[in-house]
Amino acid sequence: MKPQDVIILIKLHIWNQGRWKIVPLAESIFISKTEVQKGIQRLQTSSLFDPALERPKKSAMEEFLIHGLKYCFPAELGPVTRGLPTAHSGPGMEGKIISADKDVYVWPYAKGKTRGVSLKPLYKTVAEAVLEDPRMYHYLTLIDVLRIGRVREQTIAKDELVKLIRLGSEYEA
Repeated sequence: MKPQDVIILIKLHIWNQGRWKIVPLAESIFISKTEVQKGIQRLQTSSLFDPALERPKKSAMEEFLIHGLKYCFPAELGPVTRGLPTAHSGPGMEGKIISADKDVYVWPYAKGKTRGVSLKPLYKTVAEAVLEDPRMYHYLTLIDVLRIGRVREQTIAKDELVKLIRLGSEYEA
């Protein structure tokens, strides 16, 4: 698997615009259609995608995101920079975890308005994709909490992520 496969997996899971097609899917996450096709094949090989239903397998997705992702794609922290808030600083986590201003995490993004410790996103197009889809943003910030958070923070994020996965495309931001 590749990091962009996680982005593809989440987008397929939350897709609520009728039956998905490669081109609109690729455009919505700013990944080439060829890479999306290859990603779907890798997801299928990894048993995260059911080709018969053309949907991710919820139980496998839940298990992978909660227990495996942080080992496959560990967090890479960098210097303080401008970007989009993520992890416990991101949407969906406000008010659930109280932290000091120095504990703000951001995905580096030139047009971002928040300063914080940089956290390399799973894929280079994450900032553009989440600005177009608040649901995607919520999922990816929760995943980042699982990648870098403390036990209490991870427990909160895990519970929220499980709820979202089980709701799927029914979730509204």
